[in-house]
Amino acid sequence: MYQFDNLLIDENIVSSYFACNLKKCKGACCTFPGEYGAPLLNEEIEAIENCLEETKKHLSKRSLKVLERDGFYTGKPGKYTTVCIDKRDCVFVYYDGDIALCALEKAYNEGKTNFKKPLSCHLFPIRVGNFGGKYMYYEKIEECDPALENGKSSRISMIDFLAEPLERLLGKEKLCHFVDFCNNCKNNI
Repeated sequence: MYQFDNLLIDENIVSSYFACNLKKCKGACCTFPGEYGAPLLNEEIEAIENCLEETKKHLSKRSLKVLERDGFYTGKPGKYTTVCIDKRDCVFVYYDGDIALCALEKAYNEGKTNFKKPLSCHLFPIRVGNFGGKYMYYEKIEECDPALENGKSSRISMIDFLAEPLERLLGKEKLCHFVDFCNNCKNNI
């Protein structure tokens, strides 16, 4: 573990290469089996509510039915998550062939909304936890092995691949210091 300001960082984040390969993973991070979906920050609830109508245009009848019946989130403040369909797909998943994609991100990329997707999704496979202080860790899952291979062959570090969501998390000024810090740590491995 490394310490950057008041943030502990898993050394695997610093040392890993990573670049998503949707053709191979099929968007597995949006369809993990489980009771709950993606973690949501409290302020993301309102942001998603504000872009829900545009987002719905990209969803299947199945997702729309679940949204109507259950809403898009569950939990309590500080522990919100997206709703899952049949304990698998996030309610915001749509499919392009056999690849699971995010309808929130599609509406954003089309310029229809100003909210890209939950930070936890944007940062994945980096997770942020708290055990008396914030820490970032790499959640290694088998479905992301193609991203590790792709990152290594392309020489794209996890930090570089996830620069945009890391900026959302840390802020622009801190991101520059964070990248420098991580590169220095990597050079000393």
